[in-house]
Amino acid sequence: MPLCVMSEGAGPGAHLSRTHLCDLKMGADYTDKYVKGKVSRKGPLVPLDGDRFILKAVIEEEDSPLKSSINVVLFGDLAKDFSLSVHLGDVIMASGFCVAKSPTAHKDKLHACNLQLSGERPCIHVSGRPPSPPPQPKSPLVAERRKRRSEVSAQVSRATKTPKYTYVNLGDLKAEAVVNVYAVVVFFKQPFKSRGTDFCSTLKLTDQTDLKVSCNIFRAELEDHPKIFNIGDIVRLHRVKVKFFSGSITLLNTHGFSVVTFDGAVGGAVEPRTSSRSFHFDQRDQQTVQELRSWASSRSLIPAGPTIRLSAVQPRVYFDLTCQLLSSTLMDSTCTLLRVWDGTRCPHPLLRGRGEPSSSSSSSKERQNLVASVFVYDNHVELAQQLKPGAFLRIYNLRAVQGAAKLPGQPSDQAEQADHLTFHLHGGTAYGRGIRTLPENDPDVQEVKRLIEAFPEEEDDLADLNFSDMEEVWSTPPESLGAAPLLCSSERRCGHGVAVVSLAELKQSDRCGTHHVRARIRSYQPLRLHQALKLYCCKCSDMLDVPDHQLVSGLFPEAPGGSGPCSPPAWALSAQLPSESSRALTLHLSRRLMSQSKTKELLFLQGSTLEETHRLASAFPNIVPVRSSEGQLAPLDLRAPFLFRGRRSYYGCGRCSQPELREPPAEQDQVMDEKLIAEALGVQLLQVCLLMKMQLQDTTDTLDVFLWRDADTFFGVSVEDVTANQEAQDIVQRVMDSLCPAGGSVASSPWLDVCVRSYRVKGDDGLNQTCYQICQTAVTLPA
Repeated sequence: MPLCVMSEGAGPGAHLSRTHLCDLKMGADYTDKYVKGKVSRKGPLVPLDGDRFILKAVIEEEDSPLKSSINVVLFGDLAKDFSLSVHLGDVIMASGFCVAKSPTAHKDKLHACNLQLSGERPCIHVSGRPPSPPPQPKSPLVAERRKRRSEVSAQVSRATKTPKYTYVNLGDLKAEAVVNVYAVVVFFKQPFKSRGTDFCSTLKLTDQTDLKVSCNIFRAELEDHPKIFNIGDIVRLHRVKVKFFSGSITLLNTHGFSVVTFDGAVGGAVEPRTSSRSFHFDQRDQQTVQELRSWASSRSLIPAGPTIRLSAVQPRVYFDLTCQLLSSTLMDSTCTLLRVWDGTRCPHPLLRGRGEPSSSSSSSKERQNLVASVFVYDNHVELAQQLKPGAFLRIYNLRAVQGAAKLPGQPSDQAEQADHLTFHLHGGTAYGRGIRTLPENDPDVQEVKRLIEAFPEEEDDLADLNFSDMEEVWSTPPESLGAAPLLCSSERRCGHGVAVVSLAELKQSDRCGTHHVRARIRSYQPLRLHQALKLYCCKCSDMLDVPDHQLVSGLFPEAPGGSGPCSPPAWALSAQLPSESSRALTLHLSRRLMSQSKTKELLFLQGSTLEETHRLASAFPNIVPVRSSEGQLAPLDLRAPFLFRGRRSYYGCGRCSQPELREPPAEQDQVMDEKLIAEALGVQLLQVCLLMKMQLQDTTDTLDVFLWRDADTFFGVSVEDVTANQEAQDIVQRVMDSLCPAGGSVASSPWLDVCVRSYRVKGDDGLNQTCYQICQTAVTLPA
């Protein structure tokens, strides 16, 4: 038995000698030693894979002048026995332990090492607990009365006992505390796949304290994530941990986490949404939900949009759509077509399906505008393929596109529909983009059902809307999509007069320089386009990932009044702009710069959110976000873009920049571009590049190569355009789908003539290694 309870004064054995916690060091032998201390903290028993368990405790050495405390980590059966037999305040003596470095010493301020006890060698003795008194004999009558009393007491306890929870306001949160909270959702992202094995939900919450906090939930199963359908929904979180980082508060799920959500509409039924088999909900909880609903309504936290019907859709807008799914078709590895309707007619012509009539009669045109084509891209494809026809959906951040003439798999007879309206759900999770299946009792679903049932049952209309045949839509079958791109080819534009060599010969060669090879692309990384975009500093050669939207959004003000008053520079003017949240944004206009063609202005914007800045950038030429620092304007953190120009954002190098709001140059003959603005602001401009790793293969060997500096030539589009233009992104994806078909063998990939440059770099081990890079090679796709 690795754990035993001893009487007061007993020891672990004469063959062991005590060592104090302050004398523990890594690497020393403690075979014949033991430590002694009082249990001051005891964590829960956590199951691992299989039948393994882990438990973490803290013991304090009270009889030492230093009074040291140390973390103790127990594994297996010893952890189970410790959880059952040891209590807070017990004095334990542990032997057979290992000393390791504590990964949490900088946070909990305890000993730099921890004690690890696993296997059969460790032993824990518990002392200082008085022995239990012997049982006293009882008469049969007394025993029977006590038995009946205990049974009645247990029945009453089971009938009246309910779990009680204490809820903390967001304004009273303290770091590292595990709390229960009620809050209103002001922003959310549907669960998406994290870098690990879990799905992640991202929320932004608030309550009557007006404080906004973030919440990140990591759970392996989608059913365990909060079922949030709209901004303004009420969420109840149990056992979340409070983390403070860079002045912001984040809630994280911890052991025993549970969540329940409610519709945030005032007057609606208070029906909990949860996948838990059992949960506590009483009159007090119902009152809390009603109070949060009324408060959120009074503060206009529940937006009137952007959920709209097809009958109100206009081109070039982003909106949320509640609809019923009619069919889904896989277009290619990165796109799925959904056919949906909501019982209303769109005022603009919609893209037809293959089975729909092409008649020009008025009745046919009316029928064409009932069913919408939704193209779902990238990370949303997998979920879209799991949707069942007949399900009711809400699609978030859907984009209405007019004139989509270059759609995936579009047959030739669809050219006449180039001006029709389609809807695109782009990749990523920015602005809450995603798809959610709604339950039958959702109020919005009930409204869609009412509209569908109220649809005029005209024989001509219903005869042509045979939705059971909608599986065959206008697109060509997925099998034929991969056939045409195999005609693509490549050409070298280097002009080098070197002979073509095999990959095996190239790998054996010690000569650095340019080489010509003929090979196929076996695989490439990353598979997602947005992960290939990087930021490069030509001064310090740093290569950075494009900052995540959530990180950038957190660097901008979140609440009204977040930016204090400040004085603009003497060379700037000051103005006010109204925002959608009915608060003023301070706009500082620099001295106008005159060019030969037109007047351009450099605008310093203070107090706006990231979304507001993007919207303003579509109307103003050059926007620089700023903050107030000691009563003066100062640049934002360089992790955020320092300049917005239309749909493009520009970043600066945090290592090489010395940002300062200087007076812009007054020369009239200079072009107002991002390089000039960066130089005027003391910012080292980061270049956007596309970095991909490909594996080439020929009949002799394989070779890993990088595509970086010459990505513009390779794909035939500017990397700058790829960051902001959907058509450019589609070209890059189409090229890679042609060169390396998804699910196909290497034999189906086309042969490419490639110019490869070899060079040597010093690896992490300090040794030189040879790397290869594709250069001066262009891919040509069939017209």
